[in-house]
Amino acid sequence: MADAGIWTLSACEQAEKIAGGALSARDAVGASIARMHERNEAMNAVVDDLSEQAMAEAARLDEVFAASGPVGPLHGVPVTIKENIDQQGRATPNGVPAFKDLIAPADSPFVTNLKNAGAVVIGRTNTPEFSFRGTTDNPLHGRTFNPWNDWASAGGSSGGASSAVMSGMGAMAHGNDIGGSLRFPATCTGAATVKPGLGRTPAYNPSQTAERGMLAQISSVQGLICREVRDVRLGMKAAIGYSPTDPWQVPMPWDGPKMDGPIKVGITRETYGFDLDPAVDQALSAAAEALADAGYQVEEIKTPDVFEIGKEATRTLFGEVKALLLPVMREHGSPEFNTYFDHCFDIAPPYEGDALLAAYARRAGYVRQWLELLADTPLVLTPFLLAPTFAHARDYEGREGAEVVMLKGFYSFAMNFMGLPAGNVPANYNGGLPVGVQIVGQRFREDMILDACEAVEARVGVMAHKLFERG
Repeated sequence: MADAGIWTLSACEQAEKIAGGALSARDAVGASIARMHERNEAMNAVVDDLSEQAMAEAARLDEVFAASGPVGPLHGVPVTIKENIDQQGRATPNGVPAFKDLIAPADSPFVTNLKNAGAVVIGRTNTPEFSFRGTTDNPLHGRTFNPWNDWASAGGSSGGASSAVMSGMGAMAHGNDIGGSLRFPATCTGAATVKPGLGRTPAYNPSQTAERGMLAQISSVQGLICREVRDVRLGMKAAIGYSPTDPWQVPMPWDGPKMDGPIKVGITRETYGFDLDPAVDQALSAAAEALADAGYQVEEIKTPDVFEIGKEATRTLFGEVKALLLPVMREHGSPEFNTYFDHCFDIAPPYEGDALLAAYARRAGYVRQWLELLADTPLVLTPFLLAPTFAHARDYEGREGAEVVMLKGFYSFAMNFMGLPAGNVPANYNGGLPVGVQIVGQRFREDMILDACEAVEARVGVMAHKLFERG
């Protein structure tokens, strides 16, 4: 099969064609690599080109297929891996020049799961310094661009992942999320994702020399950014394979029990005094209408105070960062990055000492409030960003810029703090840019979240199709 058009196929379509013999792994991987070589100079999304290794692996998979069939559900599907998790023999610099020679001794379990399912890694994607910004730029590799608009942020910290997959460089992109790093870039670029809940996907870097802080352990999760919702589902089913390296992972099946009757979806437009951009409001309405037409019972609700929870999340995480990471960040972070963190600490002062311990304790109360809400209303539709997106370096525009990106991200931060799964899907197209919404769900019900996201996608359309029409 000729290369033309293969890279535009969804991961599901590629997997199906490869499994059926209509497409080889070399065809699929080669097409994505060709697209990467065509577009990456402009996007700067992939910062470690693994073309040679990928084509060798694709050839091996074709030989295996000829002898015994596909090795798994992702046989031959081209993917990218974010440069802040370990991949054997490759650097894990996390956007920091001082760490450019930190070579991974083995794969992280998420990478292992994707490879075991047959995925082929074509490259590693960019991330900001220490993966700690809502946009993607660093002194090591430079800026990643949004494929829609050079002015706009590609999101962060998985901006390289979102830009790559939305540009056709791989059918799936690995990312991770401690405060929005899957959902920020998906929203900014029009991709689909689900931030898994606590315990769903394995996380561990064999190169690490110390354990992460407790809140980082229970807030940070590994996931996927894809062009279509069905691809997120396909990849996540493989990615949740159990690994004993992660003490928090729970080996739960992907699909939960069916619910009787129409599933209730609560919708909130609460902004806690901030302005809600009309394009985001329209996206919420479009998503609510799509869900209602798909058979969901949609109703306006009042949720526990998300702004309070989001502010607690940032102050608690910053407290942990200040206690455990700040010396390394001060030594190896750029002056601009450290100035940004000064602003963040001013906006959300880190909890310290007994106050930090008390904040950890209060977390249980917030989780309880939301679990009680979700017991009656299994899905909650919320804004994600209060505006469609923001300019690339908005967070570096003094204290005010940091506040725009950080303080208004409470719908993101709160869900990490509580360990709840949350999906993002485009629900509007405004001024040449996609507009995303968030759907929060019960623990271990990422399947229900993606079902709802797919209902929205069916109404609004796949944003990548609009993007590919532009070339």
